[in-house]
Amino acid sequence: MFPRIWAVLALLSVPAFAADPIQPDEYRQRRANVREKLAKEKAVLVLYGASEDERGDLRSRFFQEANFYYLTGWTEPGARLLLTATDEFLFLPPRNEVKERYTGRKFVPGDPNTTGLANVLNLNRFEVTFFQQLDKSEKIFALLNINKNSPLKRLTGQRPIESAASLIFPLRQIKSPAEIAAIQHSADVSIAAHKAAWLRAASGLFEYQVSATMTNVYFEAGCERSSYPPIVGSGPNSTILHYNRNDRRMDAGEVLLMDVAGECSMYAADITRTIPINGKFSTRQREIYDIVLGAQRAAIAAVKPGMRLAKETENSLHKIAFDYINSHGKSLKGEPLGKYFTHGLGHHVGLDVHDPGAPVQPLEAGNVITIEPGIYIPEEGIGVRIEDMLLVTETGAKLLTAALPSDASAVENYLHERKR
Repeated sequence: MFPRIWAVLALLSVPAFAADPIQPDEYRQRRANVREKLAKEKAVLVLYGASEDERGDLRSRFFQEANFYYLTGWTEPGARLLLTATDEFLFLPPRNEVKERYTGRKFVPGDPNTTGLANVLNLNRFEVTFFQQLDKSEKIFALLNINKNSPLKRLTGQRPIESAASLIFPLRQIKSPAEIAAIQHSADVSIAAHKAAWLRAASGLFEYQVSATMTNVYFEAGCERSSYPPIVGSGPNSTILHYNRNDRRMDAGEVLLMDVAGECSMYAADITRTIPINGKFSTRQREIYDIVLGAQRAAIAAVKPGMRLAKETENSLHKIAFDYINSHGKSLKGEPLGKYFTHGLGHHVGLDVHDPGAPVQPLEAGNVITIEPGIYIPEEGIGVRIEDMLLVTETGAKLLTAALPSDASAVENYLHERKR
């Protein structure tokens, strides 16, 4: 590891999350909340957990489907969940000794029950149990857009299947104290990754070297994976929104945009910073940077319940940021800079880096969101994005990523002090 990174890790002393941060009682309460809705609808809910073929191969480890995990905390492949107004069933596949030689022993019915569900049955009992519950129900809910290959349509015949998004997504949008703590942990280790990158970034290095430095920090802290493919774009690549080839050699005098964060214990973070590779912004880079920061601060100051992330809506946070950008600074042709802000202002974060929550929906206390304005000017080779995570509170918002400097002078001072 690059020597100075050890200094960052020692300084930050970010602890690892060794266990599931969500307790069994919280999973039970989540299912109870869904079952209460099912009682009103006289319905059943079926969820298919991810399979090893879908979410795990030679290149990556297995990860559970987020909605299935949200209701069960179950992390093994091939399971199914059946919920009714009064009962809940987890169905597990039989052991496959050949696969287990490669991926390890799996839990099966009859093992000590650690799931928190009363009924843990063999997967071959699913159909008969489903039909028994179907006779008592008027509606069927499932997430067929996610479980594209599920055989549920074959079992239900002509009976329509309604989307379970209306049952689950509103619950996922309001984060519990335990979820907020888990998200904060992911943010903290991701902040450590950014600070390590600020030490490492230098003219002559490749973008992938900075990316490796960052991912190593949160993997060292116990995170399972990146929340999304790391985006490390220098110079002209800083203007590409989801650039992730990360294969260019960086040069002095350029900016380096890093949109990188870890996912720890299934909960994601999402953070972006833009720094000068040689430690000091040029006059034009500083001008663009300060405009983006001003737009972000204006939007953050307005975050509260009832505001919206969408562009063309009442109480639009996006409009606040766009109007700031469009009324500050000009392009080389003397045009307003609004046209260079080419994406949405933010999104919800949780078990998915883009968690359920439409931009047109009014924000509520308990939402965790990003605010991430940007200006991308290809003809100048300057792209600046500043992205922070916020918890919406009853009266405003709490900045979860405040420990990572964003003021241009503070960024330059950090780069100068740490590289001495």
